[in-house]
Amino acid sequence: MNLKIFDTLSGKKQKFTPINNKKVRMYVCGPTVYDFAHIGNARPIIVFDTLYRVLRSIYGEDRVSYARNITDIDDKIIVSANEKKISTEELTKQTINFFHEDINSLNVLDPDFEPKATETIPEMILMISDLINKKFAYIKENHVLFDTNMSKEYGKLSKRSLDEMIAGSRVEVAPYKKNQFDFVLWKPSKNDEPGWESPWGRGRPGWHIECSAMTKKYLGESFDIHAGGADLVFPHHENEIAQSESSHGKFFAKYWMHNGYLNIKGEKMSKSLGNILTIRNLLKEYNGEILRFSMLSTHYRQPINFSRELLESSHTQLNKIYKALNLRNVKNDGAQQLIPNSLLDDLNTPMAISEIHELVNKLNDKNISDKDWLAYRNQIKFYGQLMGLFTLDPNAWFVKDKKSLSNEDKSEIEKMINERNLARHAHNFELADAIRLKLDKKGIILEDSNNKTIWKLKNGR
Repeated sequence: MNLKIFDTLSGKKQKFTPINNKKVRMYVCGPTVYDFAHIGNARPIIVFDTLYRVLRSIYGEDRVSYARNITDIDDKIIVSANEKKISTEELTKQTINFFHEDINSLNVLDPDFEPKATETIPEMILMISDLINKKFAYIKENHVLFDTNMSKEYGKLSKRSLDEMIAGSRVEVAPYKKNQFDFVLWKPSKNDEPGWESPWGRGRPGWHIECSAMTKKYLGESFDIHAGGADLVFPHHENEIAQSESSHGKFFAKYWMHNGYLNIKGEKMSKSLGNILTIRNLLKEYNGEILRFSMLSTHYRQPINFSRELLESSHTQLNKIYKALNLRNVKNDGAQQLIPNSLLDDLNTPMAISEIHELVNKLNDKNISDKDWLAYRNQIKFYGQLMGLFTLDPNAWFVKDKKSLSNEDKSEIEKMINERNLARHAHNFELADAIRLKLDKKGIILEDSNNKTIWKLKNGR
């Protein structure tokens, strides 16, 4: 069983061979928590959750370690907190809770580690000190900067000329830099800004050092897969490689995977264009499984044009699949399933969906035996297990309004919502998330507003 993945570093599809097949390690850059997550944020979360599921199926659930970080200190966070007149801690705690609620509705597995940047400050300070001692970093105007001239392989991931790397990238121009590609490892904080004591004064970390410190702490100096959006290739991932490999002298990540851009009507999402679609708002209209199916309908390395038409098409396809899964009441025999070649071939989810439709056509054949029908259904369910789809009971999928629920069902839902509200009041967000996820699996969407929680059915209109 050979998994092949496209490695950005080598520029080609390669057979995946882990450093240690008894402990496969992967890292994905997570959100910067200053506002609601948008649908573009959802793409890497869904894509690499699918990769995580495939790896667990190949190597065993206890032999895969997945870390996905949370950036909870950043200039954007400080600006947003000031605008809302709340502390950065209050903003990030609230936003992390919203993020978890949203992605739980997308049927995303919890990573094994979800470190926060603010919990890894000591490790960042140690790594920065090491880089200074090894002459890879310098101090200027109370900033600590990485000297890219000292990194002989700088640019090896993005494979672009200097002019190309500058164009459209997030390279900060500052007079205290030796050259424009040097990047901040540590910056001073104003009195009213979050900060930590360090050998270079009170301050906070730069963006790039956060991931290097967290990967080292939770996955080691070298690990198997580093993944994220294509927009992170330069400068973020390029800078991670430079600082990590300069610090410990070993390769950083063996394979690099990047998902393509998400566009709205052919344009990149941006506040200036007013086309930002948050996961939370979309979940008010669409089941999270519809959003997930939509993301997986395009190969992860290709750009995806996200639209209402795409969502409606996904909804129609899911209706067809769920209907077929419910045609017969045949007892499951628990037969072993093989991972489809489509998913082993660089996560070719569009091909996998095409194969699912072929199996659905077989389920719709009235002439096949129950034994064959069950085998085809089990194959579809296994595809779903690997892709995070078909998680609802078919009957629950087709329930469209509250009137079709019994009073007993409604009472049980209200009881669970009350328990969740009590948990949230007690700041037990883990329990609150667990209750929300349990309701989500029953096909119930929760909407929190003005100290009140409203519920509706996922496919309700």
